[in-house]
Amino acid sequence: MKLDVNALRYLSKDDFRVLTAVEMGMRNHEIVPAELVDRIAGLKHGGTYKVLRNLLKNKLVHHDATKYDGYRLTYLGYDFLAIKTLVNREVFASVGRQIGVGKESDIFEVATEDGTVLAMKLHRLGRTSFRAVKSKRDYLAHRRSFNWLYLSRLAALKEFAFMKALGEHGFPVPTAVDCNRHCVIMSLVQGYPLVQVRELKNPDDIFDTILGLVVRLAEHGLIHCDFNEFNIMIDDDEKVTMIDFPQMVSVSHRNAQMFFDRDIECIYKFFNKRFNLLSENFEEQNGSEIDDDENGRPSFLSVQKAAGSLDKKLAASGFTRKEQVEMDKYIHENAEEESSDDEDSTSQQESDGGDEVAVKINSLKIADQDSAGAPDHTIPARDSNEPETSEEVSEASTGRSGENTLANPSSSSNGDTTEPLESGRDDDDDDSSEDPDGEDGASFAKQLNKQRKRAKAAAQGRRRPLSSRNAYKDKGKGAMNSKIHRQACKW
Repeated sequence: MKLDVNALRYLSKDDFRVLTAVEMGMRNHEIVPAELVDRIAGLKHGGTYKVLRNLLKNKLVHHDATKYDGYRLTYLGYDFLAIKTLVNREVFASVGRQIGVGKESDIFEVATEDGTVLAMKLHRLGRTSFRAVKSKRDYLAHRRSFNWLYLSRLAALKEFAFMKALGEHGFPVPTAVDCNRHCVIMSLVQGYPLVQVRELKNPDDIFDTILGLVVRLAEHGLIHCDFNEFNIMIDDDEKVTMIDFPQMVSVSHRNAQMFFDRDIECIYKFFNKRFNLLSENFEEQNGSEIDDDENGRPSFLSVQKAAGSLDKKLAASGFTRKEQVEMDKYIHENAEEESSDDEDSTSQQESDGGDEVAVKINSLKIADQDSAGAPDHTIPARDSNEPETSEEVSEASTGRSGENTLANPSSSSNGDTTEPLESGRDDDDDDSSEDPDGEDGASFAKQLNKQRKRAKAAAQGRRRPLSSRNAYKDKGKGAMNSKIHRQACKW
């Protein structure tokens, strides 16, 4: 459809308000009912139907009354909405001639108020020459139903994002200025498409430069998928600029190698046909940074992906959510390994001290068993009225307490073992006070007390709260749940 902007200057605010209402209604309607357009527009004094007739006369909307009386936007009406928005943003002030036509878009010249000439690309998916968008592009993702205007908007957003990211990373692309709906504003490339160039001063250098761009894109995680003589611009100084980016995919795409080889094949075929450059002339490339395979062509398998991948940043086609989760998991595991190394260095120091304590406890337990095997030291003292010595009392108390902590560790989780622990601690204190000469026994008693405190703290930390999450429901009720809850609390 030819873009005639002369009618744009005669449209009023009500016209654009009704156009916007039709656009909003097309979010969930293929054909927007006239009543819905009237409600969304909300004109003060009515007149929505009169405005629709005016828009219909200028071919900005299409009327359809097969099932019900409704309207839908045309590409010309969508163009007017995008141009009006960009003019209000002061991105440009005038629209010039058409400079390019493609199977998916039209390109026009626009000028700013200071006279700077820019390029305006209007995406027009759904043309008869290219209707296999659903199978050739991934704009729809998981959606089944689609609208050509909506697909054009998605294509424009993708191209603007790719163009801006590639320009920031130093690729020879047009400068992205602004984007709205299906319209992309970019800098105008002062050059010609490679398909229109008949002679080159240095075809070898241009050939190497173009192949280097393909490899460099792959190193950054992207594949152009339409890298041919129609999408390469060359100026008078033989400077190369690449265009047309909405179909770019990630190197993780299942057909990435096929797309990469196809781009390389297109470049080789064109240079062999136009400039009579055979592939044998490029087998020995001095100073080239391209990794070649046996045939002298860049190989997809030899391309090394850089750290800062643009396919992840731009969510290019083929870079799935599963790969994103795996990458995040890998980063998280590396962080955990670094933290675990620090923890292992500290835990080794603690384990060395704990092993010494465990050895002393085992030796004490063996000594206690030996003393139990010789009852002459303990039983006669109890039968007779002679008092026990302080050393025998301390050994017996520490032996019993050590057996309780080692042989019955699960009892520390309940509150029943606190009394023996405290009694053992008192006995150790008595032992240390009564026997000042036994420095080894005093140090061992301190270490044993520390181990008991740690065991008690760990048991209290693992203990679950006894309060129920539904305690507020049990208030004031005599149900069985409340009785069980009260018994649990008492326990």
